[in-house]
Amino acid sequence: MKKQVTMFVWNEFQNDARVLRECTALVEDGYSVTLLALGGKTTTIEKRTDLFTVRRLGFQLLTTRKIWLQALLLLVPIAIIYYFPILAIVLLGGYILLYKTKLKHKIHQLILILKMIFWGLKEETTIYHANDLNTLLQAVICGKWLKKRKVIFDSHEINISRTGYDSWIYPLLEQFLLRYTDECIHENNTRARFIEKVYHFSPRVIYNYPFYQPTIQNNIHLHEKLGLVATEPILLYQGGLQEGRGLDKLLDAAPHIKKGTVVFLGEGKFKAQLQAMTEQKELANRVKFLPKVPMEDLPSYTCNAYIGFQLLNDTCFNHYSAASNKLFEYVMAGIPVVACEFPEIKKVVKNDEIGVLVKSDDPLSIAQGVNFLVDNPEIHEKMHQNTLKAREKYNWTNEKPKFLKIYQKLVEGREEDEK
Repeated sequence: MKKQVTMFVWNEFQNDARVLRECTALVEDGYSVTLLALGGKTTTIEKRTDLFTVRRLGFQLLTTRKIWLQALLLLVPIAIIYYFPILAIVLLGGYILLYKTKLKHKIHQLILILKMIFWGLKEETTIYHANDLNTLLQAVICGKWLKKRKVIFDSHEINISRTGYDSWIYPLLEQFLLRYTDECIHENNTRARFIEKVYHFSPRVIYNYPFYQPTIQNNIHLHEKLGLVATEPILLYQGGLQEGRGLDKLLDAAPHIKKGTVVFLGEGKFKAQLQAMTEQKELANRVKFLPKVPMEDLPSYTCNAYIGFQLLNDTCFNHYSAASNKLFEYVMAGIPVVACEFPEIKKVVKNDEIGVLVKSDDPLSIAQGVNFLVDNPEIHEKMHQNTLKAREKYNWTNEKPKFLKIYQKLVEGREEDEK
């Protein structure tokens, strides 16, 4: 019997490198994989040749192009207005409440959860795999409450100490749903120790290392794209432009940086504010913004940089404990880093000598770190060479067997249960 996996992710699967790596690893190991992701208004299916299927779920309950049904739907509100004017007023008020307030988004979320459960149940699944807490309920309902299947909880974050997750409901929900999981994965040892302390069990650890790339083709020519001379150091931040990532401190540091252009590569809620701050501080000649790029193209951008930034602020344990994608993406591209002093990041930067540690909430400390690498090209070159050595161990090839071993154990356990 072919091993089949249904995986849930609460995003549109545009730049989720971890989920891509895991889906690809499973397919290469003989699994059939369907990924249920978000997709805006409508539901679409994307076939990745020889890899896996992505079903992007929209929040619309009904999509149809049949003229007769559209006409019927148009007649319903006309009839209500004519025969039941009071009901029409109530419905209009409900519409305004839904579509002019945040309640609309809650309705959309509920629809998406129900659609994930519906399509999850339709799959002939061996294992349900939930990425993060906002898909764990769907996996548990499908895999434990309505079917007898294995469930994996793959948590990319510390959900009970995370920006935007301040409600008391999250720790309660996580603790309740964890009892229905067969395996729990976290992305580094610091977070695994925290989970062990809180929930009294040890999760598996799978690090966020990128695909191994011994050579990266520099076919973007980022200096030319940005209108910079070839000798200008590109000081790159890539990833989501969100609060708490030290990006405002980086802007404050820019006037104190002796040489180089700060480049923000990505999108996010904080982007407009960063752009406004750039204009206000008259830094347009020192700071550039680029939209996010497809994850398969990202290394070609990264390798143009002189320095990569990882400047998380200590706003929650989720930030403090991070060993983020971008740190290892910089390493894979051969780029030394200016990074915060948090434990997982510090361990890599210090032990492998691939960058400078700074106080990420202090603009002068950030500027000093950049100036040190700009003023000492021989040290920068040594750190560049160290990144080329470091990428031999910080890559998905080394993590993949650990990941597949988790699946192998669950499949063997299910086969035993069926005997």
